[in-house]
Amino acid sequence: MVKLEVQSLVVQYGNRVAINGISFCLNSGEVLAVIGPNGAGKTSLLRALSGIQPAFSGQMLLNGQDLAQLSPIERARSMAVVPQARQLPSMFTGYQTVMLGRTPHINWLGRTRYQDEEAVQQAMQRTGTLELADRRVDELSGGEQQRLLLARALAQGSPLLLLDEPTTHLDLHYQINLMDSIRSLANDDGLAVLLVTHDLHLVAQYAHRVALLVKGEILSQGSSKQVLTPELLSQAYQIPPDAVNLAVLGL
Repeated sequence: MVKLEVQSLVVQYGNRVAINGISFCLNSGEVLAVIGPNGAGKTSLLRALSGIQPAFSGQMLLNGQDLAQLSPIERARSMAVVPQARQLPSMFTGYQTVMLGRTPHINWLGRTRYQDEEAVQQAMQRTGTLELADRRVDELSGGEQQRLLLARALAQGSPLLLLDEPTTHLDLHYQINLMDSIRSLANDDGLAVLLVTHDLHLVAQYAHRVALLVKGEILSQGSSKQVLTPELLSQAYQIPPDAVNLAVLGL
């Protein structure tokens, strides 16, 4: 079981405030989708949670423990990140890339164990990447690399999963398969999943809860039906209410 608590979080870059005092909770078995227009602070939130960008003030607690106090290895064992930008070692095979997710669990000699190989096998099977095991990363499409990033995160075996636009570069078939897998990770495996995305249709279908972020502040949070309304989306995205097509959102 895992519980993430973000309390009055402020993130700054110099004098620019990217996140302005937001608070929310995320529990095991939930998919929380963070949505909002470009520049709303969504990626800054992920950078703060993953330790890339220190918080200016506020707290981020994982099962009551301050994330800022965790060592890099402790943080890696607690959370796995699927970044938006692909930064995969070009000469690695798909299998070697996914095995990188086991780094927090491998001893100082760098020797993999049966448990590591089993975790990689299961992660690649779940993401449909077994066929990419022996192929070099620089030979793969953007969508195939994105699926390897998810497999790498799953192999890490962490209870908290942070995803930044995970369906980028994926066609509709793989988008649906990926989101089915993410929802299953929450429902069946008890992971806590924080998903940053622009795809409101997928949010409506797969998220348990939604947080609408605008200019670094949470405008609304709740179920998809509570948040994905013409009034709120019009205010957030600066579009007329009648331009919000609820049929497209799947509500």
